[in-house]
Amino acid sequence: MPHPTPGRPLQGRTALVTGVSRRRGIGYAVAAELASLGASVFFHHYGPHDADQPWGGDDLDAVRAGVREALVEGATAGDASADLRDADAVEQLVEQAWALTGRLDILVCNHARSGGDGSVLDMTAEILDAFWDTNTRSTLLLTRHFAHRHLAHHRTTTTARDAPARPGDRLRGGGPVDGRTAGRVFWMTSGQGEGPMRGEVAYALSKAALAGATPTVAAELLELGIVLNTVNPGPVNTGYLDPGSTDRPLEEIDAWREATPFGRWGRPADPARLIGWLATDQGVWVVGQVITTDGGMGLT
Repeated sequence: MPHPTPGRPLQGRTALVTGVSRRRGIGYAVAAELASLGASVFFHHYGPHDADQPWGGDDLDAVRAGVREALVEGATAGDASADLRDADAVEQLVEQAWALTGRLDILVCNHARSGGDGSVLDMTAEILDAFWDTNTRSTLLLTRHFAHRHLAHHRTTTTARDAPARPGDRLRGGGPVDGRTAGRVFWMTSGQGEGPMRGEVAYALSKAALAGATPTVAAELLELGIVLNTVNPGPVNTGYLDPGSTDRPLEEIDAWREATPFGRWGRPADPARLIGWLATDQGVWVVGQVITTDGGMGLT
């Protein structure tokens, strides 16, 4: 791996970022942040989901142009559309990202299903499966395929086994983690453990599973030289709090915003900067955490 130059701490590394379909979105901000730090970026999008939302979709050519504009010299970008409810599509996406540069160092699982939820009285098997498959199962499978690719690149093998791991089994024995080559995986949650999310039962369940599994999966990945953290970005206005596209009473939105410590909603760049720093060598010591970046909104 080439040594990064000042201001380009991710030079020579390649990132896969999912859920990059709108310039107002967190995924777009993360992709642009990683690109500005020197990484090559392969990003995923799925327009049909956005088309069903009140805020609608975006011009994907403009999204592509924005990510490419953030790249530094020598880096490259690519993208693909995929419905991540399809397990085969998940594996293909990782292979496409790998093919961009022949390596894969960073995975940001930013995609999420939103809308079509409800209260506990509204839950059906179909609703629960749709949120689980999109938000939870695909994130675990992306992580699995990323780990296999990362290990293959660094010529690292797991302990041979004829059956799935048993409780307490380690994936690999011995050896300190090489902080310079350590892979990075980021999951995203939504603060569902900090208070009720009425009317979003399936969404809250799917994200709570990721937060709950973070210590377990992080411990396993760390044995393989991969660092996992989960980020809760707090209330970030990606369009769903705008007057023209929100489904919430405007008076409540204004009152809530004015009561926040900084008098504003989170911006996509806020969690993007955190993820960018954690992806650098300086952030490698932070492992297995569910980190909230909300400007103190959870304290109000």
